[in-house]
Amino acid sequence: MLDDVLRPIHGGPDGGPEPLYDFSTNANALGPNPVILEYLQRVDPSRYPDPLYRKVHRLLAQAHGVAEEQVAVGTGTSELIHRLARWTYLRGPMLLLPPTFSEYARAARALDLPLWEAEGPEAFLALLPRASLAFLCVPNNPTGEVYAFLEEAAALAREGHTALVLDLAYYELLEAPPALPHGVWRLYSPNKAHGLTGVRAGYLVAPLDLTHFRNLAPSWPVSVYGEALLLGQLDPAAQAWLRESRRELYRLRRLLAEGLRGLGLEVRESPANFLLARVGRATEVARALRERGIRVRDGTSFGLSEWIRLSAQGEEAIGALLEALEGVLARLGA
Repeated sequence: MLDDVLRPIHGGPDGGPEPLYDFSTNANALGPNPVILEYLQRVDPSRYPDPLYRKVHRLLAQAHGVAEEQVAVGTGTSELIHRLARWTYLRGPMLLLPPTFSEYARAARALDLPLWEAEGPEAFLALLPRASLAFLCVPNNPTGEVYAFLEEAAALAREGHTALVLDLAYYELLEAPPALPHGVWRLYSPNKAHGLTGVRAGYLVAPLDLTHFRNLAPSWPVSVYGEALLLGQLDPAAQAWLRESRRELYRLRRLLAEGLRGLGLEVRESPANFLLARVGRATEVARALRERGIRVRDGTSFGLSEWIRLSAQGEEAIGALLEALEGVLARLGA
């Protein structure tokens, strides 16, 4: 049914009371970035933003070394993903490499676009020149994988005139971010790395003029708070805070991984701030933990029905999770 295609499935609030501890979000658990908070506090919510976002586009373009016309802001990367799928210029088969972020497939299915889901990297590369639009997460969500074939993929995309979009939602949270190939399309979600997911804003950088793409959005897709986020994340002080927070996040991720392995679980630790843990019946485990005030990300919507995804959280939260998970696994016989 159409409702099943369109319903949100990638996480977020679940309608229940606020959890005591939320491991389901991959946002920086040490945020919000205090430097960006100052930017947010200075804006005037009684006014409209510039409908053309000229200052934001200019400064983002300067930061990335591209022309202003090569940048387009959006309500968030989910909105930009759906706008890309709607763009007539790109209408054709969409190519994915599962398991990955569910919003790409959701955008394709909502528009009845042909959707190709490659069975592995070789199949992805073989199909790439024949697709109109292809997405890769760097690092991949939920596995944390950083693909070694990005340069090859970029070359094949140029050969086939394919829009290869690198979703960089967690790129700034990587321990060793890889160099990005020339000529790819890049999606940025600064609210993740800076711990401000409640402020909805993202942007696209592309190797061509995005003026028409900008006009596909409704008027004022980004609020004055979204503008403040996009400008604040460029501040050197905000970037310095992010560098410091990453060190602590990696320590907490390793602590979480050790605790999960201590429960006898298989763990796939990413090079960013999140990991996967194999718990058996993931949906049942996630529900049981939610009843105990702990929210985790059920991997079923990614095609990983035995896995939950967890982000690095504080030591108190990690202790509570491990204690609750041990009881849940014992009760379920997982």
